[in-house]
Amino acid sequence: MRKIKRKFKQPRQLWDKERIEKEKTLMKTFGLRRKHEIWKTESTLRSVRRRARNLAAKRDKIQEKVLLDKLNKTGLLNKNATLDDVLSLTLENILERRLQSIVLSKKLANTPKQARQLITHGHITVDGRKIVYPSFMVPINLENKIFLCSAPKINKTAVKTGE
Repeated sequence: MRKIKRKFKQPRQLWDKERIEKEKTLMKTFGLRRKHEIWKTESTLRSVRRRARNLAAKRDKIQEKVLLDKLNKTGLLNKNATLDDVLSLTLENILERRLQSIVLSKKLANTPKQARQLITHGHITVDGRKIVYPSFMVPINLENKIFLCSAPKINKTAVKTGE
């Protein structure tokens, strides 16, 4: 049997009041359900920043371009960004690229929790595909292809006849 590995690390000091308050405001602002979502996002931010620091030390232009292109496609950085811009990324920058946040910013939902509900219930499509994960990182080229699903069409004659 395969052992499932966590994709995040818990904070070293779980009862840090300042961190707890910050996480509460993030959860309320972005409509997150659990702190695990924040910790996963912190983990991805940590890995991106670590990669940028290593590339700055190695001065590998090819790998640097790959990293910057990837972050540009996800919408975290602009075209003419540098490694310093990667190091200045924040947790909020990544949380704003989630499908839940973009549905809210496009005014398809009134609150972050309603946006999450619409996504998990399958009422949101991205490029014609139904996506049910609020944590889906939306690439910049798919941002304009997010729509509400139309209601399924019911054949009224089939309903009346019982078919």
